[in-house]
Order: sequence, then C-alpha cells, then structure tokens
Amino acid sequence: MSIVAPPGRKHLSADALFRLVHSGFASLPDYRVGDVEIAFTDALMSAFAMFSLKAPSLLAFDKERAEGNLHTIYGIQRVPCDTRMREILDPISPKWLRPAFKSVFRQLQRGKALEAMTWLDGHYLLALDGTGYFSSKTIHCASCLRRVHRNGSITYAHQMLGAALIHPDQRAVIPLMPEPITNRDGTDKNDCERNAAKRFVAKLRQDHPHLKFIVTEDSLSSNAPHIETLHEHGLHYILGVKAGDHAYLFQQVQAAEHAGRVTYYERHDRAAGVVHRFRFVNGMPLNAARTDVRVHFIEYWEVGDDKVQHFSWVTDLRVSKRNVYHLMRGGRARWKIENETFNTLKNQGYNFEHNYGHGEDNLSVVFAMLMMLAFLVDQTQQLGCALFQAVWAKLGSKRRLWERMRALFYDYAFASMRQLFEALLYGFKKSSPLVAVDSS
Repeated sequence: MSIVAPPGRKHLSADALFRLVHSGFASLPDYRVGDVEIAFTDALMSAFAMFSLKAPSLLAFDKERAEGNLHTIYGIQRVPCDTRMREILDPISPKWLRPAFKSVFRQLQRGKALEAMTWLDGHYLLALDGTGYFSSKTIHCASCLRRVHRNGSITYAHQMLGAALIHPDQRAVIPLMPEPITNRDGTDKNDCERNAAKRFVAKLRQDHPHLKFIVTEDSLSSNAPHIETLHEHGLHYILGVKAGDHAYLFQQVQAAEHAGRVTYYERHDRAAGVVHRFRFVNGMPLNAARTDVRVHFIEYWEVGDDKVQHFSWVTDLRVSKRNVYHLMRGGRARWKIENETFNTLKNQGYNFEHNYGHGEDNLSVVFAMLMMLAFLVDQTQQLGCALFQAVWAKLGSKRRLWERMRALFYDYAFASMRQLFEALLYGFKKSSPLVAVDSS
C-alpha cells in the first residue's frame, strides 16, 4: 500500500527550505585561505542542522553525529567536530546570515503563505521586543554587554532585538533576522535596545522597501525619537503606554475628556461573557517636551465575570468606532513575540538560553542567529506545510515532535525529511533482528 502524504506547498517543505538555506550558505565567500579540511558551507549547515534537530548541546550533537542523514537531508559532506565548528564560525560576521533569512521570506511570499498574515488593510503586524539569551560573570567575548556592579564585579551578557510578523488569529509567527545588541567596535559603551531598533528599521526598509507594516511594541518604545524613526521609514505603529511612564499624555487625555472630546464605545461578546470597553481621542501630544509629536490614544478594558484587564496604546492610525476593536486586537497581539517566539525558543526544545559555545568574537551571536533561522524554517512549515502540520497534530506538542524526529534521525536512514515525517505520521515498521538458532 502506497503512502500518500497530505498535499501542501512543496516549496515550503523542510527539504525545499533546507536546500534554500544550503544554497545561501554556499554563496558566501570563505574567509579562510589555503587548503581546508571542512568546507565553509558544511560548517554553517552543521550548526544549522544542530538547531534544526534541537540538539540539547553542541557536545550532544558531536557525539550523535549521523553523517548519512546529515548528508542526505541537510546536504552536508563532512561534519566538523565541536571544537572545529567553533573555530570556523567564531570570526563570521552575523550580517552574512541576512540573505538566508531574506530567501526564506521570499519563499513564503512566492508560496502565497504570507497572505494569511496580512491584517488591517493589507498591512503586516510586526512585533519588536528585546530579550536576553546569555549571562555570565566569567565567560565573555569582545561583543558582550558589560554591567559593572557596585562591588566591582562584572556581569557579561548577550541580548538581541527580536522581530516577528504576527497575526491575532494565527498561531504561527514569522521571525525576521534579529538585530544583535552588542558591545560595538571594542568600545566600553554598551549598545542599547533603542539603537538596535534604529538599525533594525533601516535594514527592514532596505530588505522590504514596499511592504506595508504596522509596528507594535511595549511602552518603552513610546518616545518621540523612536516614533520619528518609524515615520521616516514609512511605518505605522501601535505602541503601549502606561500612566506612570506617560503622565503628561494621560493628563491631556483627562483634560480632553472634560472638554467633551473623548469618545466612549462598548462591544459585547455574549458568547465569551466579555464586554470590550473603550475610550479614545485623536491628536494628543505625546509628552510636554515634544508637544509637536501628536498621537491617537486608545484605552481599553476587557470586563469579564470575575476579572477586568486594562490596556492603553498610542497609534498614528486615526481611531474611530469602526476600527478601534481591530486596533486593540493588534496591540494585544504583541504578546505573541514573547510567548510564541521567545518562550517557544526558551521552553519548547530549542534551548535558546543554553551556551552552545561562546568564542572570542562572534560565535555566541552567530549561534543565536542560526537558531533563529532554524526557528524561521520551522514556522514556515507550520504556516504552509500540510505534512508538518499533520505530524504536529498527531504528536500533540512541539517538544514531542522534536524528540521523535531526533530519535528516528539518529537510528534510521532516510533520503529526505519528508520520508522521516511520513514515518512519524503513518508509523515506522521496524525489522525483526536476525538471530542464529542452533538446531543441533
């Protein structure tokens, strides 16, 4: 009986995406001179495969190397040992990996999968947020952030500004290449999330000059310089605000209410037993120092039987009763970059906060970028590959899927990841061992 896997977009399958990543790595120039034992592409693909397979550590990946499947599935000719992999990848500039992210994104566009992520008049909702993934008082490299404590001790850390396309009605998120927050150019002055955001936005527009975005962020980003940066690059925004951090804004909203300029609106969801309550006003000054920066203000209460939740945002999209509910959903969807992205990476098998290797220059950052690239490939399959979706639904959780996938990968020979996923979906019949029997 032949196996018939669920139909899907073949260009968004694991095998097609692995070939795409491999082709991108093969186009990079090898910085090394002379004869080399391990090809540059093999070193990069080996690290990518380690994160694709969710190996718990570099040592575990080194001990369980299955060169046959790494060759047939990931296109790797020779896998470097753990020490050699670190040596090859440490000098690489993280920016060299940007084309790989762009090529996967273009594949999503080509396969029409991103149509499911458009929201509010054809815009993509883009969440930005900073996160840390390494901290130590002893291990450090040239790009580590440094925090000097009062007692003279130093904590070294790595952070990044993450970015992902999100949608209120989609479980999948589509990460873009993060922007590292690093100690730049060998100076003692630490980089910061605000500077990283300026760099990210400029690169976003270079990579995607014509796409329409609405950026959503937390209240730390609701400041005049950042809003001006977003405007300069043609980006709309929905940014969180808090009364404690934006006292002048809330005072002006209160004054507008006394003047009768504030609009109230309620929407009842009887099936969920929830009342959505809004007040909003357009054209408010963001703060006393920059009254020229005008924003539209939304305050929202979700009133349930036993709980009330409260949120507030500013946006450059003019607010009305017609769109305030949709703007609220966009603002609340920002949590997906924390839960569906960072929490997934940290707690669902990716081991984001594990130190796979720190190096002296860029190794820690390069590993973080490659892990995010593997996550992008997984999310692309989640959004557009029916076979991946079926295996995930059968096994019930991502963590179990990774465990079963890794077990088959290391124990059996497969010509493709499709064959492996089919074995997980339809079952895998193990052959009985041949045992010699003495009949004398």
